[in-house]
Amino acid sequence: MASNSTRILNPNPDAMSKVITENASEEFLHSLSNYCALQGFMEDQFGLGLIARAVEEGIAVIKPTGIMIFNMGGRPGHGVCERLFERRGFRITKLWQTKIIQAGDTDIAALVEIEKNSPHRFEFFMGLSGDQPICARTAWAYGKSGGSISHALSVYSCELRRPNQVKVIFDFLKHGFQEISSSLDLSFEEDSVADEKIPFLAYLASTLKSNSFFPYEPPAGSIHFRNLIAGFLKTYHHIPLTADNVVIFPSRTAAIENALRLFSPRLAVVDEHLTRHLPRLWLTSSALESTGAIHSSDDTIMVIEAPRQSDLMIELIKKLKPKVVVTGIAHFEAVTSSAFVHLLDTTRDIGSRLFLDISDHFELSSIPGSNGVLKYLSGTPLPSHAAIICGLVKNKVYPDLEVAFVISEEESLFNALSKTVELLEGNTALISQYYYGCIFHELLAFQLAGRHAPAKRNCENVKSVDMIGFASSASLVLKNAELSIDRVENGSVIHMDVDQIFLPVPSPVKAAIFESFARQNMSESEIDVTSSIKRFVKSSYGFPTDNGTEFIYADSSKALFNKLVLCCINEGGTLCFPAGSNGNYVSSARFLKADIVTAPTDVNVGFKFTKKTLTGILGTVKNPWVYISGPTVNPTGLIYSNNEMVEILSTCARFGARVIIDTAASGLEFDSEGWGGWDIEGCLSKLDSSIKPSFCVSLLGGLSLKMLNGVLRFGFLILNQPVLVDTFYSYPGLSKPHTTVRYATKKLLELREQKPSDLSDAIVEHTEILRTRSKLLKQVLEKSGWDVLESCAGVSVVAKPSAYLNKTIKLKLSPKGEGDHGSATEEVKLDDCNIRTVILKATGLCINSGSWTGIPGYCRFNIALEENDFKKALDCILKFREVALG
Repeated sequence: MASNSTRILNPNPDAMSKVITENASEEFLHSLSNYCALQGFMEDQFGLGLIARAVEEGIAVIKPTGIMIFNMGGRPGHGVCERLFERRGFRITKLWQTKIIQAGDTDIAALVEIEKNSPHRFEFFMGLSGDQPICARTAWAYGKSGGSISHALSVYSCELRRPNQVKVIFDFLKHGFQEISSSLDLSFEEDSVADEKIPFLAYLASTLKSNSFFPYEPPAGSIHFRNLIAGFLKTYHHIPLTADNVVIFPSRTAAIENALRLFSPRLAVVDEHLTRHLPRLWLTSSALESTGAIHSSDDTIMVIEAPRQSDLMIELIKKLKPKVVVTGIAHFEAVTSSAFVHLLDTTRDIGSRLFLDISDHFELSSIPGSNGVLKYLSGTPLPSHAAIICGLVKNKVYPDLEVAFVISEEESLFNALSKTVELLEGNTALISQYYYGCIFHELLAFQLAGRHAPAKRNCENVKSVDMIGFASSASLVLKNAELSIDRVENGSVIHMDVDQIFLPVPSPVKAAIFESFARQNMSESEIDVTSSIKRFVKSSYGFPTDNGTEFIYADSSKALFNKLVLCCINEGGTLCFPAGSNGNYVSSARFLKADIVTAPTDVNVGFKFTKKTLTGILGTVKNPWVYISGPTVNPTGLIYSNNEMVEILSTCARFGARVIIDTAASGLEFDSEGWGGWDIEGCLSKLDSSIKPSFCVSLLGGLSLKMLNGVLRFGFLILNQPVLVDTFYSYPGLSKPHTTVRYATKKLLELREQKPSDLSDAIVEHTEILRTRSKLLKQVLEKSGWDVLESCAGVSVVAKPSAYLNKTIKLKLSPKGEGDHGSATEEVKLDDCNIRTVILKATGLCINSGSWTGIPGYCRFNIALEENDFKKALDCILKFREVALG
């Protein structure tokens, strides 16, 4: 039990700082007892700082079933008093209330001043019998005129909801994050909302406190999250799935569009409720002739919208014979499996792929309703021609926070979708997976594992049918592209092949992430990042913007880049990369069937574009689009100077090229002052008036590296040409940053502008770590027979394995079973194509080869690893030298 009453901030600040001596007079101590010093809580302004402090200290020590009792002076108003407890996760009950006379020796002038400068009104009463509250100013005037004023005195019983998890939250705040405690709001009108939000905030707090960085997760989604989804389906719906049947996407829209691009059918029938975010070109194509045939010359996917009702959908499928069908199920047909079975049979009979959306009927509940599709899958495996799509949007706390998953029991489709999401989306936001993972975890905690015997499914022998395969362009890219490797037969993988940062996440970033989820009722101005982005690109790159500039945001810069590729294709353009580019970007452009030209580059200029190489390329292509990674070049880690940009932009302007400047790898330049910076506006002002009207410069970027974390995903694109803006918006299926991401991004951008600040200090510290590692890696590589191109910025280093190419080495083969002790070996001749695989097999280190960098012979190493992993990576390089060179 705790007892406390409201105190007033002393109108004389010096009084509270005086040392209270042992001989202090009784009168002095009594006068002091009416006031309190600042306690560092938002409630200080109401004189409730001491109570707020007592409440938070009580949370740490109270037993889970314990109750706190507080007697509260009602001067701040009953709403303020009650909110003090509620926003900290308490259920409150008012046990008793009376009125008491305001102490005559307490000056309430401080409260009058607060009212003068804020909309808040304190609560007093005229005498003990008054029942209408009056404000502090009126009470002060009444008291000065000889009147007697009183205030309420209430006794509250306070009980924590979800006490163990609330304790975790406050323990996190206490350890270095007290400044964001004022943003915490654990008051809820509905228990169901509290049951979602509090466990997640506790999980997030625990993760941020215990982990210095966010770990690597495969592009197909967090393995833990996929296991939770599979576990939920197995436990609640008796469907025996594993993580290898589940692929994660940023949204249902992304899953549908990516699936259609994977197969690129000439004709697809799509549920009318699911077409809103598909490319406009697909919905307006008229490639279907009156005979029902498809124009063979038209490479566009033609989408026919169809009603969701199954009998009408099936009739349309039988007539049009589409190669891909995407549909949901009407509510009145969802309870039984009949409609689903009819769709399966019809699509199988005509050789169509079926993607069935169950988002509207999938319930995240401990007592989910009947679902005909899931009921069918509990007894029968999902046929090879079908897959299930489910968008998770039915949460009560963050209604616009979406993650989607696709279920397939066909291994080839699972693998293809995993690679497709990597190429077209990057990674689904990890914290979004954490959020829904918490809900699945809570639901699984209701069930006892192993209570039911594994479901037996009817594996019927269904005749095989010819179905549309993956598009030839997609198959070629998926086969040849150097994509992520998530697991090896023996041991774990050290990833030096990903564009992520695994250095310790600075405290300001952790604070911004947590605060963004802890807040409620954010205003539009708090999540509007555009003004901050304007200042950021102006100060960082001198990039010009005006009232006609369009700012577009997405979960990742990769998704924005891919939309630009589609704009290039739409204009009949040719995408020009330098030899020495982000391999994933080049592969995704090929996947989307763009015309690509790779400009030769020279080691003597750091594999960068020059005026000479650009002139040679741009004179030979139609409608050129030029891709430039800068100021920091990915993957070489070199920097384009401002003078080099003047030459490049003037050359592009002369040929009327559209220029994409990708800044995603920039912001961590080792000599931030010495390299001089960019002034794009100044570069453009030097161009003469003879430039072609098609010339324009678009700025693409992401903030993960600049904010020193791999989890806060925010991509931006800045367009200055109206025609290009219109074309871009004809491809609407972008996964937009969630409200929480925009809030945290805005906060960090504003903090970044403050110098000095904890964030700017962390950027300097991390940049110095990367500089040191770059030098250390260079030493180890050169000692091991590699030619290294010295890096000047960012997280990448490239090097050529000169001592290894064309060498034949012996590799131990993995044991094939019991009795095989792994003594067998194989001989491998090292070349530019297989060195990545060989190093991985020999050491567990995963790098990118020359086929990814686009520079023959040069491999890419990511140096922004966790400290121990970086040390292991250096050991692996030395180990491979021993294996290959003896």
